[in-house]
Amino acid sequence: MSETAFVSTAIPYVNAKPHIGFGFELIQTDAYARYLRLTGRDTFFLTGTDENSLKNVRAAQEQGITTEELCERNSETYRELLGVLDISADYFIRTSVDPLHLKGAQALWSRCKPEDIYKRHYSGLYCVGCEDFYTEKDVPDGICPDHKTPLERVEEENYFFRLSAYQDQILDLLESGRLRVIPNSKRNEMLSFVKGGLQDFSISRSRERAGNWGIPVPGDPGQVMYVWYDALANYVTALQLADEGPLLEKYWTGSHKKTHVIGKGVNRFHTVYWPAMLLSAGLPVPEQVFVHGYITINGQKISKSLGNVIDPVSQVEQYGVDAVRYYLLRAVSPYEDGDFSETRFKEVYNADLANNLGNLARRIETLAVKAGYAAPPEETPSAPAGFREAMDDFRFNDALATLWSLATVMNGRIEEVKPWELAKQGRDAELKVFLDEMVLGVRVIAHWLQPFLPGTAAKLTALFKEGPVERGEPLFPRLV
Repeated sequence: MSETAFVSTAIPYVNAKPHIGFGFELIQTDAYARYLRLTGRDTFFLTGTDENSLKNVRAAQEQGITTEELCERNSETYRELLGVLDISADYFIRTSVDPLHLKGAQALWSRCKPEDIYKRHYSGLYCVGCEDFYTEKDVPDGICPDHKTPLERVEEENYFFRLSAYQDQILDLLESGRLRVIPNSKRNEMLSFVKGGLQDFSISRSRERAGNWGIPVPGDPGQVMYVWYDALANYVTALQLADEGPLLEKYWTGSHKKTHVIGKGVNRFHTVYWPAMLLSAGLPVPEQVFVHGYITINGQKISKSLGNVIDPVSQVEQYGVDAVRYYLLRAVSPYEDGDFSETRFKEVYNADLANNLGNLARRIETLAVKAGYAAPPEETPSAPAGFREAMDDFRFNDALATLWSLATVMNGRIEEVKPWELAKQGRDAELKVFLDEMVLGVRVIAHWLQPFLPGTAAKLTALFKEGPVERGEPLFPRLV
């Protein structure tokens, strides 16, 4: 029986349609999930939409529609994006309507230790865009650092989670590496945050302030769960937490490879708050949280609120899904912010996809067809040196670099050997040996390319399958 793994994206708000930033997270998570499956792990890949937020309520009000209508319409665009970007998710959760989630979020609340949840009056500065409170010392000017909007003064009575009780345990998880945060810089940020002293945090809102929207708190219908408590719960509610179903045992309590892929803006929620909630509920904590940077445009974070978005659907329609996946996995740092520009996209496409891999496949195919060459039986190839280590560290760009280095070496070998001269001179045996070498190399690339560019990998595999090589379509026509 194969080992199991759980992999998830964060779940985005649905106040607007998805942009390339969430596309980036989906593609990274998909590449990692496909890699785990390729290397023998039975993997459950979860994504979905975060719908029980005040941000969604206000967006619906501005558009003159109900919150239900907004969530239904916009969540569908996120679901459709899975097909557009060739995402191999196993489950798509909608937190406002999914029965698994509605029951499961309440089950998580009820599982937490009674002493960890208490009610008190609270006053603070709140950003609807972040769905988060700020302290006066963090924002002396009263402006949200991310959204550049004035913070609202909020006073109310609601439930709090006793995060302060878990300071030592969270610190131990981070310092021991039992909760691995990648990259190390993001782990260090959280260590500093925890050592600064953990404060209890609000986990509910009055039903009135929440716009009569959200999951009711068990035993207190006047309160609904705060969006972060509700949203974080999705990772276990989708696995049948409420009924303690077989998915929970298989992919959470019985798995030793539970991974969240998130943006840097939600790091502490996933590496501090969420593990504490799980500990309180008597559930295992995740083993890994991979924290990626932001996609930027002209150095500015992409934000639905700021309106500087790139539509991933139009990018795929223009350039093809694998070209978009390649750019985001190879040309954008997995750890740091990375800028997106049409000029850079075309440069990378032509250099790496058209001139390198695409040209290599075309040259080998042309030689093989002219020679009447038949490819030998296929075997599962070993990964290039450094490939697995890069994938285990979520360095997708470095893993791809090992494959492209192989393609570069193979293009160099063609120039060195000049197989067309072998064909002219009738040196058929030598030509076959060389083509065997080339086909083996392409098969290595095709096999390990599957997590990144599944469509291209399938085309390469079909082109150089066992038997006579036949003419195919160019993989990546040059862009002008």
